[in-house]
Amino acid sequence: MFEGQSPENYEQKCLCVLVVDVSSSMAGEPLDQLNIGLQKFQEEVAMDFTASQRLEISLISFGSSVQCIQEPSLVSNFKMPILTANGTTKLVEAMRLAMDLSENRKKWYKSTGQKYFRPMIVLITDGEPDSDQDMYGLANEIKDFTNGKKAIFWTIGVKNYNHAKLAQITPPDAPPRPLAGLAFSEFFKWLSDSMGAIVNSKEGQILALPPTNGWSQIQM
Repeated sequence: MFEGQSPENYEQKCLCVLVVDVSSSMAGEPLDQLNIGLQKFQEEVAMDFTASQRLEISLISFGSSVQCIQEPSLVSNFKMPILTANGTTKLVEAMRLAMDLSENRKKWYKSTGQKYFRPMIVLITDGEPDSDQDMYGLANEIKDFTNGKKAIFWTIGVKNYNHAKLAQITPPDAPPRPLAGLAFSEFFKWLSDSMGAIVNSKEGQILALPPTNGWSQIQM
């Protein structure tokens, strides 16, 4: 994967893989607000010169099928796709694709002499996986990933999501975060600020990310 690609620059890279639910339950206002948030996210990153040179964004959607609709790229090289809703919730396959993509991109960074920050994988969903999905297997794979410091995981639950089900796969120190209403724009503003802080940091530096109270709520 990525064989034959040449680096745009040799800045230290940071990959952000967005794994987004486009199942039928996201149709209407939820997906409309998600699309608006994604557009603003790209715009925010583009306005930060360092982030625009270091942050690579990839977009994976999942409904009845799983698609990588945007391979890793700097924000200047693509137009954020408009998502449409379809079908059921193939969450496990989507997360496995995200992890595979992350590992392969890191191999490409190494092969082309680019340093990189730990990738971030962000899952956004409003439901629970289809009944045939291997959540137990995925939980173990994510545990191995986090224990091996291969990626950072964030899980964002949209209204009516199954908190207990998602908590089965999330790291203990990063449980699902409920989205307040449909505050996608606020979340993506937080994400762009966070990614900006990461790519502007120095190796080994301990970061305090921006507070999440602008977009998150408490799960009781």
